[in-house]
Amino acid sequence: MAIKFREVSHVYSQGTPFEKVALNNINLHIEKGQFVGLIGHTGSGKSTLIQHFNGLLKPTSGEITILGQKINDPNTSLREIRQKVGLVFQYPEHQLFEMTIFKDVSFGPENMGLSKDEVDHRVREALSMVGIKEEMYEKSPFELSGGQKRRVAIAGVLAMKPEILVLDEPTAGLDPKGRDEILGQIQMLHESLGITVILVSHSMEDIAKLVDRIIVMHRGSVALDGAPDSVFEHVEQLEKMGLAAPQIMYIMKALREKGLDVPTNILTVEEGAREIAALLKKQK
Repeated sequence: MAIKFREVSHVYSQGTPFEKVALNNINLHIEKGQFVGLIGHTGSGKSTLIQHFNGLLKPTSGEITILGQKINDPNTSLREIRQKVGLVFQYPEHQLFEMTIFKDVSFGPENMGLSKDEVDHRVREALSMVGIKEEMYEKSPFELSGGQKRRVAIAGVLAMKPEILVLDEPTAGLDPKGRDEILGQIQMLHESLGITVILVSHSMEDIAKLVDRIIVMHRGSVALDGAPDSVFEHVEQLEKMGLAAPQIMYIMKALREKGLDVPTNILTVEEGAREIAALLKKQK
């Protein structure tokens, strides 16, 4: 088990006039190796939830177990947990600060007290994983494109060899090419490393294409939890929460209403294109 929440609640400014319940009695299990999508409207509790995954926040009540260690146990090393749970915040490139790409990615491993050779090995391995070539290592991270900066920031987390990787809106602010590159790298990392990946996104298309499980947050609670096809069946419920299904589902539904014999449970553009091409071929 990678992550386990039992009746977890989190209240900001408890006991003051500004008290706000951000998480309300969350029960949640995430298995090792899963690729999980986390969605929810602004204010749903997503950001608060993911900050509990590595102990940045502690629950007001309830119990959290991360990789077999209980967050509230005084014997638990939060430093150790934060090395095992890599949290990449939205716009992580804003956290880049060193003179070169290599030095920036070295920061985490060096603070783990590793040998120079091990740091060097980890940095090269992490940068290779995200597609940054060796001739770029001595460049300033501030000379890079938005997508490249994002990849360097992710490499800085990967160099610490986390068992769980949490990404908060990793494609925010990127152009379509940069967005596709980042998503492709994330998918490759999950497949090659087998680590648990938790992806927070507002893009239903990205979520539907990549993950094998979706958790929907609403008003501090888990509203829906399951495989993408089963979650997106609840279109009306999602819309009431300010969310939606992938756009291709609405297109396929409209075609069906026009009398075309196409399935309506399609989640990705690629699947939709194949179904429409197969229908056109039949009609020739």
